[in-house]
Amino acid sequence: MFEHNGFEHKAQPGWVAVEEYLSTAVVRPNAALKHAVQSALDAGMPPIEVAPNAGKLLKMLVQLSGARHVLEIGTLAGFSAIWMAQGLPDDGRLVTCEYLPKHAEVARVNLDMAGIGHKVDIRIGPALETLAALAEDPMRDGPFDFVFIDADKENDSNYLDWAIRLGRPGTVIVMDNVIWEGAILDPSMDEVNAPGIVGALEMMGRDPRLDATAIQTVGSKGWDGFAIARVV
Repeated sequence: MFEHNGFEHKAQPGWVAVEEYLSTAVVRPNAALKHAVQSALDAGMPPIEVAPNAGKLLKMLVQLSGARHVLEIGTLAGFSAIWMAQGLPDDGRLVTCEYLPKHAEVARVNLDMAGIGHKVDIRIGPALETLAALAEDPMRDGPFDFVFIDADKENDSNYLDWAIRLGRPGTVIVMDNVIWEGAILDPSMDEVNAPGIVGALEMMGRDPRLDATAIQTVGSKGWDGFAIARVV
């Protein structure tokens, strides 16, 4: 049991046991990834990084999509950024947005320890300001090929819109935490976060710029899921 953005998530023992088995038998995260998780705990960060099997999925989606330019909204300690950067070619680039300087400092150490720090640019500040600045940056290396959204849920729709605008036809967008313990069916369960998630899901379904689906999951992070969309 843990709190994510002030909302309580509950994991069943069986879900956690299966996830741990899959991580050990199939995913096999390396020492740098394990260190990133521990460093977040040591720094007093909440344990809200993606699970190892989800991180490996992000890496594989980056590889399968042929992405060379990745955008992440929500860095934390850099766990998901490490996975995605590992999926990039050596001359690929990942820009990740982090609101808190303390988190960015921890992430920078973790990224460098993982040997992929040269691929990653951490932008500190409110993500919506960072995204607007990226849109006006003449030095930006073209559109993003892959976008991962995992930040404050109130702004999910805004982040989704920026992902489309900063992407291109064919850009893949993954949004985490779209089930939220079933609160998408009853937003009164979490009046802060759930409405933003619902709004983003409905946007994915109706926006003609996107083709999307969503998957529910269970595991150490409770009952949750992710959405994946392609810019058309």
